[in-house]
Amino acid sequence: MRVAVVGATGLVGQKMLQVLEERDFPVSELIPVASSKSIGKEIIFKSKVYRVLGIDDALTRKIDIALFSAGSAVSRKYAPLFAKNGTYVIDNSSAWRMEPNIKLIVPQINGNLLTLNDYLIANPNCSTIQMVMVLAPLHKKYKLKKIVVSTYQSVTGAGYKAVEQLIYERAGFTVNKKKFPHQIDLNTLPHCDVFLDNGFTREEMKLVNETHKILDDNTIKITATAVRVPVTGGHSESVYAEFYNDFQMDEVYELLKNMPGVVVIDEPENNRYPMPIDAKDKDEVFVGRLRRDLFEEKALNLWIVADNLRKGAATNAVEIAEQILKLKQNV
Repeated sequence: MRVAVVGATGLVGQKMLQVLEERDFPVSELIPVASSKSIGKEIIFKSKVYRVLGIDDALTRKIDIALFSAGSAVSRKYAPLFAKNGTYVIDNSSAWRMEPNIKLIVPQINGNLLTLNDYLIANPNCSTIQMVMVLAPLHKKYKLKKIVVSTYQSVTGAGYKAVEQLIYERAGFTVNKKKFPHQIDLNTLPHCDVFLDNGFTREEMKLVNETHKILDDNTIKITATAVRVPVTGGHSESVYAEFYNDFQMDEVYELLKNMPGVVVIDEPENNRYPMPIDAKDKDEVFVGRLRRDLFEEKALNLWIVADNLRKGAATNAVEIAEQILKLKQNV
């Protein structure tokens, strides 16, 4: 298949190329696309050298699948144009996620909704993906009533400039152009994305709205606090999940162990629990610190960790592409 990666020089775009190669996705021709300042740069993919194109040039090519990770403005303008040309667009920005006619897909949860008529598909937010991967099988069994989530998000989720700021601060250098409004090294910022009129940030509202859409249940009460932390391995989440129906802990463990893409690490007596340093460069979502709540009998507390650049972005997008490929092969 002829595959374009739009935003190929960014953190997520680079990870998309890596995942495509690792999973041996059948790429007959790669079309790396980036902004004007990157046009002409060389990208190495499967030992071949490709030159970066501008997006208007890419539009003139016959492309089967386009993985977009170039921001909402680019996606809003160009994703429909690629789709109109018969390209399956998998968009990693927030541009299309909440559009009623656009499917928001985590393959292990709702991949069955995909059809060959879906030429524009939304990839969820990284924090949402890892949370719903764990909660989906529990919701199916016990029905979620309420979620309270606090995130501990890697600087990699904010791009190259954020990682650079952390590295420079840690080395004791002065940072002239900061990605964050405050120092991030040796600090935590309760501030991911922009603040909205309701006092929540856009990142926090993504956790609310996208979870409702993916789980197909707007009745779940969800509140979130998103925090940026000085780590690079991945995102962590502390989750309180309250259900309508009671559960047995051994059954909870069994449900999670049987969920594809989820790994349970829960041996606190041996100091074993999920950590971002261990999740780095892995595709699985890790869950641990499972415990029934002290005051609400039908509530569970969990700790969820995943590499936000992989399952939280690139891997999920490639898995969607793999599903499209299967659908085409089965025609």
